[in-house]
Amino acid sequence: MRSPNLQKTRWRTLTTAALASAGMAVAWLALAATPAIDTSEEKPGGDTTVFEEGLNAFSFPAANLDEAGRTHFAIGNSFFRRNWVEAPSSTAARDGLGPHFIARSCGGCHTQDGRGAPPNTFKNGITAEQPIGLLFRLSVLDAQGTPRHEPTYGEQFTNSAMQGVRPEGKVRIRYTELPGQFADGTRYSLRQPHYRFTDLGYGPMQPGTLVGPRIAPQMPGVGLIDAIPEADILANVQQQAGRSDGIHGMANRVFDPFAGKEVVGRFGWKANTGSLAHQSAAAFNGDIGITSEKFPREDCTPRQKDCAAAPRGGQNGGFEIDNATLEKVIQYQATLAVPARRGYDNLDVRRGQALFAQAQCAVCHRPGYTTGASPFPALRDQKITPYTDLLLHDMGQGLADGRPDGLANGQQWRTPPLWGIGLIPDVNNHSFLLHDGRARNTLEAILWHGGEADAARQQVLKMPQADRDALVKFVNSL
Repeated sequence: MRSPNLQKTRWRTLTTAALASAGMAVAWLALAATPAIDTSEEKPGGDTTVFEEGLNAFSFPAANLDEAGRTHFAIGNSFFRRNWVEAPSSTAARDGLGPHFIARSCGGCHTQDGRGAPPNTFKNGITAEQPIGLLFRLSVLDAQGTPRHEPTYGEQFTNSAMQGVRPEGKVRIRYTELPGQFADGTRYSLRQPHYRFTDLGYGPMQPGTLVGPRIAPQMPGVGLIDAIPEADILANVQQQAGRSDGIHGMANRVFDPFAGKEVVGRFGWKANTGSLAHQSAAAFNGDIGITSEKFPREDCTPRQKDCAAAPRGGQNGGFEIDNATLEKVIQYQATLAVPARRGYDNLDVRRGQALFAQAQCAVCHRPGYTTGASPFPALRDQKITPYTDLLLHDMGQGLADGRPDGLANGQQWRTPPLWGIGLIPDVNNHSFLLHDGRARNTLEAILWHGGEADAARQQVLKMPQADRDALVKFVNSL
């Protein structure tokens, strides 16, 4: 770690250099606002933080987890990563895969507890592989404009099936390039995705079906997100309500079957689930076809008779994952540690942090919270820096999927936490970002921001190269 005194020396040197250069005026304004070093920022997960990088950076237990917690972590890890199998099977504790599914395990989408990606091999400009870790939600609007599940394919399109059951079809993705230019003349290009469903197993999809692509996000810190007091999320709404710049986040409200009541949504790209337990059980059911007490049925529509007739797993007529096993998987996810920041005290990173605040990015990507109640003692009362307000924001037509989800409309997305973002290339060997992986790197993700974040994007477009680099360096340090 670099010493604060050395930082102060470099600060004075660079300040003098900046004053001597009129051409660095914009950079100087940011440099003048460079925040003092806050050593607590090195540990975004508080006492749960681990100092790890590389392939396994997202897969360590919380640093303050006790021995009993580590035992449960290991058991939950096995059920998170190992494949489920078709029923009937002698492996009764892990059978029940499907009938339709998109992955055979949680780890199939969250590889190394990390982030999914869209297919990245192409033939004639169209993806040559089927997506894993990128799912597609489906909706149609009824006569009153209320979203309903697509009548033939249900809530979610699944491209795999067990033996004897037809897969729902295949997903084809192509991209078109959208050129742009920074104020300094530097050119860039963003890629716009286009989706098509082919080889449909049960006939045509209803015309006008709304399609919502969703990338599997990285897992570290989800237990800490779960422990943020709901009052703090709602306070973000109140604090933003008085702003004159159009940044007005709103909370999604969803029924959480584990809480047995309506709560503020905090997980999912549109904040459509209320807790880690809710998110986990829903993903088991929708992505792998595993039933549980709160999600007792697979998504077989009336037209999918082979799906409805397929054998089910579970012992003695019970659910395919019992409550005790599900709880261990939830505990495993909850206690995945957030890795420490890299170079948090680096001068360029700190300058990028100042630019981040100057562009108002920190309004939605709120840095800090103190966690409250949690079933897991290691996660309580931790000072954390996830960089999210967990609210829905209008992100503009460019990112819109047009598909409502609860209170979220077709242009609104939940502000995703940013911690761990710079380690995705280490863990998953890619840097695809945003809800569908269209952004190939951090700067592209920023440039896709529109709607309430358009003013921030405009500031970035005016930044010189050095400032853009510092901004990206800061985000990638999180």
